[in-house]
Amino acid sequence: MKGFTGKILRVDLSSSNYKSQDLDEKTAREFLGGRGLGAKILYDEQNARTDPFSPENILVFATGPLTGTKTPSSGRHFVISKSHATGGMTFSSSGGTWAVELKKAGFDAVVVKGKAKKPTYLWIEDGDVELKSAEAFWGKFVSETDEGIRDETHSDAKVLCIGPAGEKKSFIASVMNEKYRAAGRTGLGAVMGSKNLKAIVVRGEKNVEVANSIGVTRAVAKALKKISESDVTKEEGGLNAYGTAVLTNVMNASGIYPTKNFQTGTFEDAEDISGERMAETLLEEKTACYECPIECGRRVKVKSGKYAGVEGESLEYESSWAFGGQCGVNDLGALAKANHLCNEYGLDTISTGSTIGFAMELMERGIISKDKVGLNLTFGNDDAMIKMIEMMGGREGFGNVLGDGTKVAAEKIGNGAEYYAMQVKGLELPAYDPRGVFGLGLNYATANRGGCHVSGYTIAAEILGTPLKADPFDSSGEKVDLTILFQDLTAAVDSSGNCLFLTLALDADDYVDMTKSVVGWEDYTVDELMTTGERIFAIERLFNKREGFGRKDDTLPERLLKEPMPEGAPKGKVHPLEEMLNMYYSKRGYNSDGHPEEKTIKKLGLT
Repeated sequence: MKGFTGKILRVDLSSSNYKSQDLDEKTAREFLGGRGLGAKILYDEQNARTDPFSPENILVFATGPLTGTKTPSSGRHFVISKSHATGGMTFSSSGGTWAVELKKAGFDAVVVKGKAKKPTYLWIEDGDVELKSAEAFWGKFVSETDEGIRDETHSDAKVLCIGPAGEKKSFIASVMNEKYRAAGRTGLGAVMGSKNLKAIVVRGEKNVEVANSIGVTRAVAKALKKISESDVTKEEGGLNAYGTAVLTNVMNASGIYPTKNFQTGTFEDAEDISGERMAETLLEEKTACYECPIECGRRVKVKSGKYAGVEGESLEYESSWAFGGQCGVNDLGALAKANHLCNEYGLDTISTGSTIGFAMELMERGIISKDKVGLNLTFGNDDAMIKMIEMMGGREGFGNVLGDGTKVAAEKIGNGAEYYAMQVKGLELPAYDPRGVFGLGLNYATANRGGCHVSGYTIAAEILGTPLKADPFDSSGEKVDLTILFQDLTAAVDSSGNCLFLTLALDADDYVDMTKSVVGWEDYTVDELMTTGERIFAIERLFNKREGFGRKDDTLPERLLKEPMPEGAPKGKVHPLEEMLNMYYSKRGYNSDGHPEEKTIKKLGLT
């Protein structure tokens, strides 16, 4: 079984013990790796209602079969656990090269349980494992931790770590790797912090072997040709020329760029913070993850104004929106500074900016006051926004109220604040207003980790027109089918080790061709790949069922169901969730409460 090292490293921090376990081929074939492997481990091994911050909570770091191969964009890893932010099974993904180094060091995944008595980091080098003291790095920013641990281990080591936000168990803390890459969503940095695990550091020199090198070469050539022909992914195409922030003007023109906490879908200053403007003013160089031909990363440096000198990676679309349109700020320098602070503290940019925008609306409406907050936290006030990020990262003052995201903050604030919390299942919504994209709204509501766009990125079809053009306002069974298709393919791609952006150019058969050649499953088919995605989605949902989730949780913020969009293409629209949800459950083979029926469970081999 090529494409895998065949090994899972299991670490018990409470006893300081670790062991290597073989990855069996049945599990690999049914769940691939990454997100799917983590879901399988959690579902099989975690007791219901386990406290996410207890030593018993399992934390998985998993690569996929394509990770570290010559297939395009094959540098992904997933972090999987139970989240305090959502209360259910969750996952988050990151790129770079950390995952590749883990494979080269001899492991497909690391499974962590327990809690270390003192701050600890895990050092893995070519199959050798050591638990080392991290007391010298506790309290340090991400960049200081990365540099300090590499000084202590090896200059070529790859460091995955948490910042102060994770140590302080912020529900919106991210897991960072290589300084600028983030498994940002759902607060998995807090789970690491609860275990006193500061970092996992890897270095390896083993080759990642494939079963059929000629087959891989042919599959890669075919994939690269498609990538080079897509207007989105080709050289000097949208993502390459302007990074993910190329979407800013596109979404704003479509009327779905959430502005000032989803009060509307059009930001009058969007052009000032767009990818095009970034290229003109801040861009230093394009950057790429392992084997990535797209180069969507941006290394930026602010050259003038009060934020001059701020630099780093990577000012993505979601991040620039969270501190831009969501907070009413039009200064790219301020957005770069906000992004830099989130990277250093280890905070999820989407949830951090979204939570600040939420607080800004509360102040606008008189629900909170300047005296209570300690800042004039109003839309457009970039100084207050920057200061609040620091307060949230350090859990200082009102930053402690906001530091666990909008759901928890709304519960603490009360006085009707819950209405203005733009979240699903405790996860803040990203940069697309679902009143103008009905498929994505259905995905937000049904995504197993909460308000997530990349669980089923129907924006590709509804706005970008790839791989097909879909009417964004269609709420029929065809749109429901499309949403399910995107969710299942995404779950499979997430588990493969490739970046999801490739789906903007590639089809399911491309992943089948790459997988069969890498692993050696010559009879692998598109049907099997898609069934794998369906299986992964279902096992996540079965885990959440044990935690008490049901139809009541598959919803959207009340504003998006009741307040018509005030302007733009979606003017007058609300999201028609209820009618779509009934069709969704029926087509999925789920019951009326959103749980897989017995016949579905049996079909997917989850009995």
